[in-house]
Amino acid sequence: MTKNRPLNMQFTAVIADDHEIVRQGFRTALETPGMVETSGIKIVAEADNGIDAIAEVKIYKPDLLLLDIAMPFADGTEVVPEIKRWSQDTRIVVITGSNGGGLVCNLINAGIDGMFYKGASLDELYQKLPLILRGGRFISEPFLKAMETQGAAQSLTARELQILNMIVAGKTNKEIAALLFISPKTVDKHRTSLMTKLNVHSLVELLAYALREGLIDSSTISNNTL
Repeated sequence: MTKNRPLNMQFTAVIADDHEIVRQGFRTALETPGMVETSGIKIVAEADNGIDAIAEVKIYKPDLLLLDIAMPFADGTEVVPEIKRWSQDTRIVVITGSNGGGLVCNLINAGIDGMFYKGASLDELYQKLPLILRGGRFISEPFLKAMETQGAAQSLTARELQILNMIVAGKTNKEIAALLFISPKTVDKHRTSLMTKLNVHSLVELLAYALREGLIDSSTISNNTL
């Protein structure tokens, strides 16, 4: 991504988090010269939900997307594949408080470039961002340990994980199809595939497995799903 990039060109970023105070904190740190980059990082947009995060990245195609996993309308596991689809050169750095092994493996397989624990010191994030912006990858230690205990969930594709999160959010096959621009029949095939891979036979079993393996955050489960 940074090949033939002028040395004096400023990096750009989109910040996606549903808490304004968090976005303000990241904006201040990233824009401050010397905190992450010598000339600072230009924040071109902010988003407080997953749908807006995708839209802003499509518009600006930033160098960096700083992404919270748990957001309204579309969470991080739904956002990542869409970012990879519309802006392949954008470096995706995930900030999350969930460290389930299955979730971590699937996010890494989906193509994220960095993963940091929400609530921990931000020093590590700010130290590693220059590396990530220049093509490197960094996963914080808690997530590496979580990956060691993961199971069958690693075999899920990015699309299957995306659909799983929409299912637990209470969306129907028709609604999922409309959001992903695919047919309801294709959604059903993905649903069948992920249930087969996880060896579950009902929606209740699917939800239980996803929660146990850390594939989803319990806060994302809709009452309509139960």
